[in-house]
Amino acid sequence: MAAAAVGLVALCLLFYFLFYRHQQNPRIEFTKVTTLAGLNGEFGEPFGVAAKNGEIYISDGESGKIWRRSNDGKLSIFAENLHTPSAIAFDKNGDIIVADSGSHAIKRVDKSGAVSIVAGIENQPGDMDGDALSARFNAPIGLAVRQDGAIIVADTYNDKIKIIRDGTVTTLAGSNRGFAEGKDAQFDTPCGVAIWKDGRVIVADSGNKRLRMVEANGVVWTLAGSGESEYIDGLLTSAAFVRPMAVTVSGTGEVFVADNHAVRAIRNRSFAIVETLSRARAGFTDGAPHASAFNRVSGLTLDEAQNLIVADSDNGAIRGFSTDASNTESLLPIKHSVKTDSSEFRGLQPGRWPYDPPEAKRDIAGTLGEIRGEIVDDKSQARFHNGLDIAGNYGETAYFIRDEKVLLPIAAENFGTSRELLRMPTLGYIHLRLGRDSSDKPFADSRFQFTSSAEGKLDDVRIPRGAKFKAGEAIGTLNSMNHVHLIAGPSGDEMNALDALIFPDIFDSIAPTIENIAFFDEGWREFETAASNRRIKLSGKTRIVVRAYDRVDGNAERRRLGVYRLGFQILRQDKTPFADPNWNISFDRNPDAAAVSFTYAKGSRSGATGETIFNYIVTNHINGDNFREGFFDTQALNNDIYTLRVFAADFFGNISSKDISIEVTK
Repeated sequence: MAAAAVGLVALCLLFYFLFYRHQQNPRIEFTKVTTLAGLNGEFGEPFGVAAKNGEIYISDGESGKIWRRSNDGKLSIFAENLHTPSAIAFDKNGDIIVADSGSHAIKRVDKSGAVSIVAGIENQPGDMDGDALSARFNAPIGLAVRQDGAIIVADTYNDKIKIIRDGTVTTLAGSNRGFAEGKDAQFDTPCGVAIWKDGRVIVADSGNKRLRMVEANGVVWTLAGSGESEYIDGLLTSAAFVRPMAVTVSGTGEVFVADNHAVRAIRNRSFAIVETLSRARAGFTDGAPHASAFNRVSGLTLDEAQNLIVADSDNGAIRGFSTDASNTESLLPIKHSVKTDSSEFRGLQPGRWPYDPPEAKRDIAGTLGEIRGEIVDDKSQARFHNGLDIAGNYGETAYFIRDEKVLLPIAAENFGTSRELLRMPTLGYIHLRLGRDSSDKPFADSRFQFTSSAEGKLDDVRIPRGAKFKAGEAIGTLNSMNHVHLIAGPSGDEMNALDALIFPDIFDSIAPTIENIAFFDEGWREFETAASNRRIKLSGKTRIVVRAYDRVDGNAERRRLGVYRLGFQILRQDKTPFADPNWNISFDRNPDAAAVSFTYAKGSRSGATGETIFNYIVTNHINGDNFREGFFDTQALNNDIYTLRVFAADFFGNISSKDISIEVTK
């Protein structure tokens, strides 16, 4: 009976969404996306946003500050000395209420910027209702304030929705972690809440990849999302989310959702559907809404003019979907770059290896930009390796190499698999048993929060937003991959770790090996292999493919690594350069994911087993986000005999070259 009642309520409300609401309320129309603040690196991690009287307030989880953007666009610090502030909202008195995740408390910032505790005990995690100043939370992330002054809290790692009212904290919905509807509902890492009509609360249920609705009596049902991890638009029951993080509701009942890298919505239309307003791929682009790109959207709010304000966390920016139709001159895409300076990154903290002793050199087992998988044809699903593999022994303890605190609400992923990982703000660690030894026994470290199955077997680990770690503290033990895959740089701006980090006692005197050079026309028909040692006749546009690999001093000969830079040069018969070398391929930063097939030719492969082959298309241009097709065009040369010189360089400055005699014929 209870389940039937819940289903009936859900159907009635869906009917309202589908057929009635659009007739009563207009749809907000956005004209463009612009960047409002953050292009000069002011923020550490903008997370929560609130707007009032033309001003925007921003929580900065990295620095522990609340910023204010005034009407004239100027930024100032409004409050500081918070731990890891997340969602923020105004109460009915005009004060700011903050979910300070790192201190496990709900706080108030008054108009002077003074901070006080509303509920919870500073730095005391737990799960306890009752008197507000004795209650306990576990790194709460989301909150919203009702018109009557009650504060709704997403008590994220307790997997509950709580309400603070009249000095008392009570649980509105949620029991254990999981997915269940009804009165005994379950959530999985709920991160955002918004007030809807008649006391209902919409929840961004991040771990379950759904939007949930909590009735005033605590009954829960799913508003949208199938539970599949995809950007799928469509009807509420069939649409899918990747990681819904925040939600806000307009005065006309439209719902806007921060979903990983995308901004999505349920608009006032004839049929309620989930639709994606921006691109669903990480980037940093202003312009027309459908062409805009974000990188980890964490906070949303609407201002008085119904502009949608967005906290674009990993771009370190505050962005806005504007409703102003008077100026649409800037609708052409404007791409911004916020690249980390590798030399500054190197100097942030002392260098060390992720093992003990920290100064003892380890083997390098893989470098940034290497292919993972295999290219067989145009449909091959190969990818780039985005870090540095540092070899170790099965079950060996791995350690943090820098002081950092967790900022991602879901920072630990892939539990129990070979790709179990922890993503910190500027570093990532993969192939570990997080927080446990080689027998899966948990460390005595409460920052690693485990859940277990009904049989008592560990089935997941979470590390709450705001948890701090120091260099040299244990992160976990190596799994069967026998190495730490170390990612250097913020998400979306991964750098070559050899350049971005300092590893003690590392050096290399071995130049890369060039195994073969092959030539193809525009249609990928091979001219003739260079292994024939005969002069090769070329005409028209030519592709040059170089098979090469690198080694590092001390590594086993079988361990083949990717090359750092590649290029070519044309020489005249007297060996004088016809032009400067074309260093077309560079792996100082992780290339755009779509550039794999532009970098590697057919036959390229690398993985945990089998032969490693790197066939680089050196006539193409690959450098970070920029990639394009290119050719050696013989039309620029006279009919004559030339020398083609191919270069392959490692990070340490060792360069190999190989000459091939070519004859240009037109």
